[in-house]
Amino acid sequence: MTSADVPLADDLTLALHLADAADAETMARFDTADLSVSVKADRSHVTEADLAAERAIRSLIEASRPDDAIFGEEYGATSNSSRRWIIDPIDGTANFLRGVPAWGTMIALEIDGVIRVGAVSMPALSRRWWAAEELGAWTNGDKGARRIAVSDVDRLEDASLSFQSIAQWRDAGHLDALLALQERVWRDRAYGDVWSYMLLAEGRVDIVAEFDVKEYDVAAAAAIVREAGGRFTSREGSDRLDTLSAVATNGRLHDDVLGAFAT
Repeated sequence: MTSADVPLADDLTLALHLADAADAETMARFDTADLSVSVKADRSHVTEADLAAERAIRSLIEASRPDDAIFGEEYGATSNSSRRWIIDPIDGTANFLRGVPAWGTMIALEIDGVIRVGAVSMPALSRRWWAAEELGAWTNGDKGARRIAVSDVDRLEDASLSFQSIAQWRDAGHLDALLALQERVWRDRAYGDVWSYMLLAEGRVDIVAEFDVKEYDVAAAAAIVREAGGRFTSREGSDRLDTLSAVATNGRLHDDVLGAFAT
């Protein structure tokens, strides 16, 4: 059987296996006094845990799906393929290196240009989320896996908004739009990084938006949010994930949010 013939359920099982491997690498190094940290050319941090987790994921993909391409934050892209795994070994590295547990590994599978599988693991919080096209979005819990869905909030004044940071919006030139939207919603918080999107997929947050994001920052989240019934686009409304902006909502609020950002 070639990779093209593999059922999505099997790819999802592999994605969860990849998350297990990443968790083993990251948790062995989380909140340790001797963690090795360096600064990349873009001035962001990278730790030995980021590198080890991505290596572990890549090794398993190469063994299980040798014809598939891989695009990871730390080690870049391999050869072209209609199937591409997109990896962020630690989303929230700044949290990781400070011992804050709100960070996670993001794993997605893109097939023919469409994100069809996503898995997010936040092992320091003992949480995981996963989804595959037409197979639903799920999370773990005390009683086992449970299916998740976005909220049914349909008015901005009843909505909960999460954004990345004031500095991020200011640097992107859209701080005024954020502040205007903040005035219209019920509640705003900066939960940050991948956790915001998972809270959205569970129906606990209604709007998430951020800038300066790469495909590996959002691909797995997009798969889970969409399968949970939400929408995930760029600020301009495109379904593409390489536009450096992301707007995720429960779907009911999406057009209103895009309209708010357009003004």
